[in-house]
Amino acid sequence: MTIELKELLDTDKWLVDRRLFVDRELYELELEKIFARSWLYLAHESQIPNPGDFVSAYMGEDPILVVRDSRGNIGAFLNTCRHRGMRVCRADQGNAAAFTCTYHGWTYGNDGKLVGVPGYKEYYYEELNMEEWGLVPVAQVNSYKGMIFGTFDPTAPSLPEYLGDYAFYMDMYLDRPGGTEILGGVHKWVMPCNWKLPAENFLGDSYHFTTTHVSAIKTQNRDQSSRGIGFSASPGYGHGMMITTVDPASRASQNTTVLQQYAIDIKDDIESMQGSVRSNVSRGAGTLFPNLSFHTSPSIRIWHPRGPDKIEIWSWCLVDKGASPEIKEEMRVNYLRSFSMAGTLEQDDGENWEQVTLSSKGVISKRYPFNYNLGKGHEPAHEEFPGQLGRRVSEHNQRLFYRRWSDMMASESWPR
Repeated sequence: MTIELKELLDTDKWLVDRRLFVDRELYELELEKIFARSWLYLAHESQIPNPGDFVSAYMGEDPILVVRDSRGNIGAFLNTCRHRGMRVCRADQGNAAAFTCTYHGWTYGNDGKLVGVPGYKEYYYEELNMEEWGLVPVAQVNSYKGMIFGTFDPTAPSLPEYLGDYAFYMDMYLDRPGGTEILGGVHKWVMPCNWKLPAENFLGDSYHFTTTHVSAIKTQNRDQSSRGIGFSASPGYGHGMMITTVDPASRASQNTTVLQQYAIDIKDDIESMQGSVRSNVSRGAGTLFPNLSFHTSPSIRIWHPRGPDKIEIWSWCLVDKGASPEIKEEMRVNYLRSFSMAGTLEQDDGENWEQVTLSSKGVISKRYPFNYNLGKGHEPAHEEFPGQLGRRVSEHNQRLFYRRWSDMMASESWPR
């Protein structure tokens, strides 16, 4: 490539070149080096509970079909016909025993096998080896506590290894009463920004909260004084999450909301599942490298790349499966008001990411890198929490995110 990767990241001074967020050549390399090799989130098992259920997904810009086949096994395939490339399924979700391409009629079973070809005898003279022309499978597919992931790289580490100690933090979202489930459908919208900007924001950018979201804080009368002491954690592979300790006095507030009371009511259950260390901290935002993010709204979302300056956001409300219908409804409403497509906090963040991308396109602007030094050299020590830790208000997780980005971009084989 014409741009040297070593020119883009100064890891001594922690300066990040703006070209990371607008350059077409870098973006194309990201699709090859990062999205074609990383473990990517595909779906939640609650979306495909029955044999024949399917949902559409993406891995980078590749369309994917996630299916529970007739035997109950979960598989994932390129959603493109092997004959001329038409999508074999254009529905977001449903149930099907087979998928027929609407271009020339090739038909595939829900296990990905090619089962029907028009004119097989008359036009192919029975010489087409149908066993070789099934849907292209995702090389590795695995689930973790209901969340389905896949990677196209057969040499990538297993999903448990890729998650590593990050599972300790993911479990704060997934070890819930009855497990978790997706509530309702998916929200999708397009934004003119680079995919890395929201991914790094959800890693734990506490620094922006009282500036970007000041209107929401005032309107919703949010009490920032009881947020406790927190830190950011990055346990490897570029993953990260923000953690905040819980002020016991806030649990007994006379102004306790329905969801806060629910958290109090299930505290013993959470402690039995997660242990005393995690039950006494608050889940924050987090990102599983490269583009899956969690939030306490409660939601999960994917930042699908659609170019160097464009993303498609897919967002779901993730709730406690064992919660009452009333609590689930409170969770849904809280999600809609804060971090859905029209959520108050979502609107604030979107403005930032769009303007940062725009400001990185100028000839003169590109000469001046971004500063990622916040909190450097002042990392806290919490031996009970795994991974490398930074202060809550810091860019610790962002630095390790871009270090992993650099390792993936520069390596021809899977960088351990």
